[in-house]
Amino acid sequence: MITLTTDFGLRDPYVAEMKGVILTINPKAQIIDNSHGVEKYNTRVGAFMLASILPYFPKGTVHVAVIDPQVGTKRRAILIETIQGFFVGPDNGVLMLAAKSQVIQHVYEIVNPKLMLTNISNTFQGRDIFAPAAAHLTLGIKPEDFGPEVFDPMTPEFVQVDQREVAVLGEILDVDDFGNVVTNIQTKEVCQTQRLSVKFNNINLELELAKTYAHAKFKEPLALIGSNGFLELAINQGSFSEKYHISPGDKVQVIVI
Repeated sequence: MITLTTDFGLRDPYVAEMKGVILTINPKAQIIDNSHGVEKYNTRVGAFMLASILPYFPKGTVHVAVIDPQVGTKRRAILIETIQGFFVGPDNGVLMLAAKSQVIQHVYEIVNPKLMLTNISNTFQGRDIFAPAAAHLTLGIKPEDFGPEVFDPMTPEFVQVDQREVAVLGEILDVDDFGNVVTNIQTKEVCQTQRLSVKFNNINLELELAKTYAHAKFKEPLALIGSNGFLELAINQGSFSEKYHISPGDKVQVIVI
């Protein structure tokens, strides 16, 4: 099974080209589209969308993520092996939030020309390098056959929070279509509490840690642990992002009251 997460959209033939490559190498591959609507070039949002789907896929799944503003440069193409599966994509941080949650065993640079397409485009390595790598993995090719081991993969700040004595310092990963703001702070950092002090962009709010959106009054803000296990800031039937002008990448401080 192979999942695809990209910022390609569906107007152009790029997604179909990747699928065609995969199915040519392994006609029995099962391909699942996660999202092709990731904000263009936004590796942070892509990382969140990739991490969100992991609990619902079987062991051995190959996850491909292509949000790649540095395509064709010296940034590496990598394959990450975890205890649960594999991650394939550019070495720009988009894979790390998800991969770390599954315990990374090894990281390899993809350089073996026998496991790529013959002609490599400078602008479409998703089709020419990442799709073939994913397909070959589903056929049982060993991860170490793709290239040398990497010991310094690019790991962005949003992969982990800064846990201090009384505060957790994190950042915004995503804003969903409802205007709910998803942080990189997870259940273990804020569990078993009723209220939180939340600070961002020179704004201080004291919020109830609710079980669902409707636990707050109409148009009132709240915090909750979302369905993906990350702390969300939301407004009951409103947009937290619009009201407080907060976006992916903004910093947030949370204190358990």
